Amino acid sequence: MGDYKEFDLIITVVNRGFDDVVMEAARGAGANGGTVLHARGAGIHEAEKFFGISIQPEKDVILILARREEKKQIMHAIRDAAGLNKEGRGLSFSLPVEDVCGIVHMDLDFKDK
Repeated sequence: MGDYKEFDLIITVVNRGFDDVVMEAARGAGANGGTVLHARGAGIHEAEKFFGISIQPEKDVILILARREEKKQIMHAIRDAAGLNKEGRGLSFSLPVEDVCGIVHMDLDFKDK
């Protein structure tokens, strides 16, 4: 089909304010860019009480579309820079991407073969 079938989506969830750390590490490892979404943690350990009021920690979710051969290098850079090997720092995982369109800066041929 073409090169556009060989991408993975790297999803990284970190505490609010660490998106710059993640993106800087990812770019240094070869990522072209990413998308940052603001979110709220909802896990069983997420809610904390402050004067009887439940506080839900804010999170950043970073989405990075990466070529499959660059994925591990990018994820390792994110892990090291954001300290994801320590409890409570966040997590990063990847999913295979079936098809891609709209990434014209990569000059991919999207014609079916």
